[in-house]
Amino acid sequence: MKKYVCSVCGYVYDPEIGDPDSGVAPGTAFENIPDDWACPECGVGKDSFEVSEE
Repeated sequence: MKKYVCSVCGYVYDPEIGDPDSGVAPGTAFENIPDDWACPECGVGKDSFEVSEE
């Protein structure tokens, strides 16, 4: 699964880790995160994330 990076603050969403503090279980693909999820670092929406090239 691809990692996604926040274009505002640089936070990297890693699907292997998920975002348990926001209710996103490990193994959750970025596409399957609820649309109202926000970056845990800066609070922007999913539309501010881009596929990580790493």
